[in-house]
Amino acid sequence: MQPDLIQIFISTFSIVLLVLLITRVKLHPFLALMIASAFLGVASGLAPTATIKAFQKGFGGILSSVGLVVGLGSMLGGLLLSSGGADKIANAFVGAGSKFWIPTSICGAALLIGLPHLFDVSFVMLVPLVFAISQRTGNHLMRLGLPMAAGLYVSHGFLLPHPSPTLALAVFHADAGRTILYGFMLAIPIAILTGPMLTPWVMRWFPKPLDVAGSPIMAAAARNDAADSKRRSPALPLVLLTVLLPPGLMLLRTSLRSFLPANGMLHEVIDGIGDPIVSLAIAVLFAIYALGVRSGMGLGQIQKLLGKSLAPAAGVILILGAGGGLKEMLMATHIGDMIAQGASHWQISPLLLAWSVAALMRIAVGSATVATVTAAGLVAPIAAVHPEISPELLVLAVASGGVMLSHLNDSGFWLFKEYFQLTVAQTLKSWTLLVSLQSLLGLTGVLMINALGG
Repeated sequence: MQPDLIQIFISTFSIVLLVLLITRVKLHPFLALMIASAFLGVASGLAPTATIKAFQKGFGGILSSVGLVVGLGSMLGGLLLSSGGADKIANAFVGAGSKFWIPTSICGAALLIGLPHLFDVSFVMLVPLVFAISQRTGNHLMRLGLPMAAGLYVSHGFLLPHPSPTLALAVFHADAGRTILYGFMLAIPIAILTGPMLTPWVMRWFPKPLDVAGSPIMAAAARNDAADSKRRSPALPLVLLTVLLPPGLMLLRTSLRSFLPANGMLHEVIDGIGDPIVSLAIAVLFAIYALGVRSGMGLGQIQKLLGKSLAPAAGVILILGAGGGLKEMLMATHIGDMIAQGASHWQISPLLLAWSVAALMRIAVGSATVATVTAAGLVAPIAAVHPEISPELLVLAVASGGVMLSHLNDSGFWLFKEYFQLTVAQTLKSWTLLVSLQSLLGLTGVLMINALGG
């Protein structure tokens, strides 16, 4: 067997090993990525010390940017949720129109609320609000729950600073502002199509109303409302400014940088504050005052809150770092070079290939983060031989593939099922359909932008 074929077989087996360790052995993705990377390095002929160094290099390289973004984003989200700012956005949107527009309003509010925080945390926070609005307005629970999930998940899948697009941004060296611009161009129509527009069609499978009043969620929400009633709610303009500050600064850098003298001080200032890390840090500091101090929180309380908000991000950060280690191992064993050389002869769009690899990994392992990590590492060499392809569109192609076909091996599937008290069949017909449609629409949008010269 030729050396190249042996190397391709080893790399393929390492990916299969990764899938089996997560799905069959039930190993944590962080450990599974470490083991798969180690196998790839040693089986490819690297010395053990060289394997370790390559993994460490990739781990540190990714976390030098992505880890900071995810950590700061989690802090910002923690302040938004705990201060009551998220409730402020949701209530403002829901109260802005008639009963007919409530699903659309909830979808829009969820998209904004989901911007700075991890999906699971935002979902758990918004579910009691959906239950309360359903009971107050007489809307079927799923008529509100699906648009809420659509808004949150499109934010999770397509927009910075969420882990998957942030990881892909670092791997493809894409521009943050342009990625956010394209992300919003996709996210807003996709949220509308898969939220308020898809919901009436899905409701055929939910003819009977779901129990709202008897749910333990309503009792827990009442206790939380009583506990939070003593705290002064932040003003809506401050909440909106806090949420939109990071993407606004990144977009400002992208739009103004080309018009300013390259060596001028103003160029340096705009370039600095528009960096994802700096813009998030500015937003966190602003939120400490606007959402924390102004709402009556003490500095000690804010400190504890920020520490607590980092806990959900710890596992994600380790997975992202290990994914960076796997990517570096692909480079160190020269598999990336082989992929790049072969890709120059493939009659397939790199964007479609990036989406397909991420989608297959997502279906196999269930984790959008692991799918994006693996796909970005495999597709990165192809970007080098296709400079005509926008790296920002590659980011969104991989990220949209990473949300494809959530089913029984995905924690989000069970989260949606249990909170809304559904059967497995009902969850497949609602949640799985929703996220799969988002993934396909994301790919379609990416290909359209590319065709228009994006």
